[in-house]
Amino acid sequence: MKGLNVMTIGLCLLIGMTSCKQQSAQQQQAQASVYPVIKLAPEDRTLSESYTAVIEGKQYVEVRPQVSGIITDVLVKEGANVRKGETLFIIDTIPYAAAYKQALAAVASAEAQEATAKLNLTGSEELYKQKVISDFELQTARNSYNTAVANLANAKAQEASAANNLSFTKVKSPVNGSAGMTSIRVGTIVSAMGESLINVSDNSQMYVYFSLPEKEVLKLTAEYGSIEKTVASYPEVTLTLNDGSTYEHKGKIDVISGIVDKTTGSVSLRAVFSNPEGRLMSGGSATVNIPYERTGCLVIPQEATYEVQDKIFAYKVVDGKATSTQIKVFKVNDGKEYIVEEGLKEGDVIVAEGAGLLREGTPIAAAPASTKEGE
Repeated sequence: MKGLNVMTIGLCLLIGMTSCKQQSAQQQQAQASVYPVIKLAPEDRTLSESYTAVIEGKQYVEVRPQVSGIITDVLVKEGANVRKGETLFIIDTIPYAAAYKQALAAVASAEAQEATAKLNLTGSEELYKQKVISDFELQTARNSYNTAVANLANAKAQEASAANNLSFTKVKSPVNGSAGMTSIRVGTIVSAMGESLINVSDNSQMYVYFSLPEKEVLKLTAEYGSIEKTVASYPEVTLTLNDGSTYEHKGKIDVISGIVDKTTGSVSLRAVFSNPEGRLMSGGSATVNIPYERTGCLVIPQEATYEVQDKIFAYKVVDGKATSTQIKVFKVNDGKEYIVEEGLKEGDVIVAEGAGLLREGTPIAAAPASTKEGE
């Protein structure tokens, strides 16, 4: 009878302990915080990084006069397309035509003097052979001939200079392009290599200049091995204009400067864009967008992370509890998501929101985990 009582008491204690454990588990479950979670799966993303840029024509030329004089004709129409070699202005030709004629006359005179000196030298050499004249007289004849030859060369040089000056009275466009504005009118006096008469910009292709921090360029060149290989690695870039529209043609980065700007600590880059419609204007500004294609990457919301001393952390859900995990993310982001490069793997379940409110070991209410694709 006494043994039966002992067994009865032991059975009651065992039932009581089991009931307490069940109640404790139920209480812990009731105390667990409810947070949305996601199960990580590979995804594809296209990100872009933007930089302020300035636009310049492929060639931007200030057309200056090479001779002085009075403008007698203005042939260029402001804003019009001009061809290389097309005459834009005419400077008074009369004084330069007269100088050219004088130069021609001087050449003719010098040629005659040279011919006479040559005849004299030939005669003197014959007389010298016959011992009629002395060495001094022969040398004098040779010197006279050499002087005549030099005078002829100088006259021809003056003729060439006069011809050039006469041709320079027609101020021509050195490149194909669009003519700018000009204040030059008929009667304006201009001076050689003075102020620009007009600007001509070749806008068939546009150069777009922007800058990257020196550290980023050094990182890229270390990754690819050289500046040339870094340039070749860049994908096509896009251009956002000041009105917010996206330029319809894509460009290509073709130059990375090898010089660091001491003032800003940045390195200049250049992208080339075609401009068949003439929509881009030299001197304008825009934003260059460099795309980064990432395939099969792990993407998490930025709300799923928190930072401590410039280090980024996320909470994995392990055995129903929040476990802090340091992660490394891709340098470019859209302000909403991070691409995780280290610290998480496919299949991990993380807390999707409110990471900054969690603490290590916080119980997370059991809930069906969904993938980023809505699985």
